[in-house]
Amino acid sequence: VVLIVAPVNDALFGVVLVTNAAIGIIQELRAKKTLDRLALLSAPRATVIRNGREGEVAVNGVVLDDLLTLKAGDQIVVDGVVVTADGLEIDESLLTGESDAILKERGDEVLSGSFVSAGSGVYKARRVGADAYAVRLAEEARKFTLVRSELRNGIDRILRGITWVLVPTALLLIWSQFTTITGWPGSQDWGWADIKEATRLSIAGLVAMIPQGLVLLTSVAFAVGVIRLGRRNVLVQELPAVEGLARVDTVCFDKTGTLTEGRLVVDEVELLSEQHDVRAALGALGASDPNPNATLQAITEQFPEPSGWWPTATVPFSSARKWSGASFGGFGSWILGAPEMILPNDPVVAERVAASAGKGKRVLLLARASGDLSGDELPFGVEPVAVLGLSDRIRDDAVETLEYFARQGVDAKVISGDHPETVAAIAREVGIPGADRVVDARTLPEDPAELAEVVDTSTVFGRVTPHQKRAMVGALQSRGHVVAMTGDGVNDVLALKDADIGIAMGSGSSASRSVAQLVLLDGSFSTLPSVVGEGRRVIANIERVANLFVVKTVYAFLLAVLVGIFSTPFPFVPRHLTLVGTLTIGAPAFFIALAPTAERARTGFVPRVMRFAVPVGALAAAATYLSYELAITEEVTLIEARTTATLVLFAIGLFALVINARPLTTPRKWLIGSMVALFLLAFFLTSGRTFFELDLPRAVVLLAG
Repeated sequence: VVLIVAPVNDALFGVVLVTNAAIGIIQELRAKKTLDRLALLSAPRATVIRNGREGEVAVNGVVLDDLLTLKAGDQIVVDGVVVTADGLEIDESLLTGESDAILKERGDEVLSGSFVSAGSGVYKARRVGADAYAVRLAEEARKFTLVRSELRNGIDRILRGITWVLVPTALLLIWSQFTTITGWPGSQDWGWADIKEATRLSIAGLVAMIPQGLVLLTSVAFAVGVIRLGRRNVLVQELPAVEGLARVDTVCFDKTGTLTEGRLVVDEVELLSEQHDVRAALGALGASDPNPNATLQAITEQFPEPSGWWPTATVPFSSARKWSGASFGGFGSWILGAPEMILPNDPVVAERVAASAGKGKRVLLLARASGDLSGDELPFGVEPVAVLGLSDRIRDDAVETLEYFARQGVDAKVISGDHPETVAAIAREVGIPGADRVVDARTLPEDPAELAEVVDTSTVFGRVTPHQKRAMVGALQSRGHVVAMTGDGVNDVLALKDADIGIAMGSGSSASRSVAQLVLLDGSFSTLPSVVGEGRRVIANIERVANLFVVKTVYAFLLAVLVGIFSTPFPFVPRHLTLVGTLTIGAPAFFIALAPTAERARTGFVPRVMRFAVPVGALAAAATYLSYELAITEEVTLIEARTTATLVLFAIGLFALVINARPLTTPRKWLIGSMVALFLLAFFLTSGRTFFELDLPRAVVLLAG
């Protein structure tokens, strides 16, 4: 419309919009390219059996009737039917909400989106691609689910409010300009030139009321954050996670694989009975599981498989049972696992376990039973044979990262399935405050309120089941905490899913990676402060940007109301507001939105923006309108009066920019100085004044302004 009724100079705001949009599109495409690359590295793959050979293929490469292998930690990627099962237990909690693992036998159905919690097996693909259960479920869920983002929700609230006031204000402005310029409807002495001028002034007010670039710059800030984190090998699977971690006040750490490297070594074997061949029993147990976990792998590396030990029955390890076992015919049944789950009331075992756990070791009990293994129940006649101590190396970056969170006032909770004293020793070694507040999860109360009290006041938790991890995250959230959960194993999936921010290790199970919002692809703990820093940058800078844009909306709205009430021509043409808006809001906001910051995240985004924008915008509108009216009373030309109003509005806009740019670092001083210099060029150069329709006002008017 401006191109029809006004010179092209008044359409400059269109150039700004197109430029901003182009920048936004480029940044979004760069972010998408980064995400696609990282997602490819993190994407789950399926192990298929074709022509009698096992091989890995991408999930979209699985076809009907493919045979796929399963082991603990694998995610089921297509729907199918079990062909063979060896203690195969499937956790379908992500589909059904039920946390109990389900034992699967030959012929049972397995659904995509679930994962293997124990055992191994092979299944045949029956439904792939869009026909798979998880894909259909995701299509339905996509209609209802949005990740919570205070920034996004706050900006939506601001835009809804602007929409409500924009329509009546626009009608008032248009009516006032047409009646003032053309004298309509009483006067007949008006022409096409009057209509064009009234339209031009109406558009100037309308364009100023719209916060151009606010949503765009929010999107750009998020996109740049994704790119920066991508360079640090952090996969951001949901954009608000960048913002979310900056708001976190409690981080729950799983010990194994997060605080520690997860590479276990058996460094202690204390015999409790001399009657049995412990080395042979350990070697046989390690060899009996085709898909050993980290503990069994450490045992397998140190104890070779003995000859003649053939398993007749096996029970794979599960995080719920906390033990595994196998029967070896004449050699008896052997069980390996948490001592307090196998022989909870044996004082000798308890004493030996406490001594090893106090050194920070993972402690296991090797026991022999007379009866055969059957299902989840321990056989009769269980006797202790040996206590094993396994050590796990603490990550090099764990101490530094935890110190960072402590300085930021973020509480750390260590939640592990290991013995409480083992977990406490590791927590003390990495310097977690309150590591002496140790809780055995088997003593945790069932009542949600009592559980919340214990979890909130304690720091270290041992012997925690997957279901309890999830409950503990919920208990912290019920106390108003924003909770992040780190983990890498199958037993962490439920808690990762329910936490405000789930952080998975790239080396962890595909199930844990699939439900987390952030994936540390290289497993580097030290990248977490970078994620927090990016989140803080986004939150703080978007608030600064919102302050500037909403100030413009407020003063444009109030000016429209004032000229409507007093029936005066709008004090600006579009090019005036383009000049002021670009130099005090648009260009500075782009740089401010991308600048680094160390400010802590706070709630209350919208109230803070309004507390700043309303008084500053009201001041700008009042001062601008008064200077405009004063200039008119001095009988200056209309161009001079508009120039006076432009000067006053630029001065107040510059004041708002300076406040929002604090602290005034050297780059920000250069930014503000360059904006002032550009305005002075436009004002004092003859070509600039001609282009922007400005004229030097008389000294008395200038001084009054």
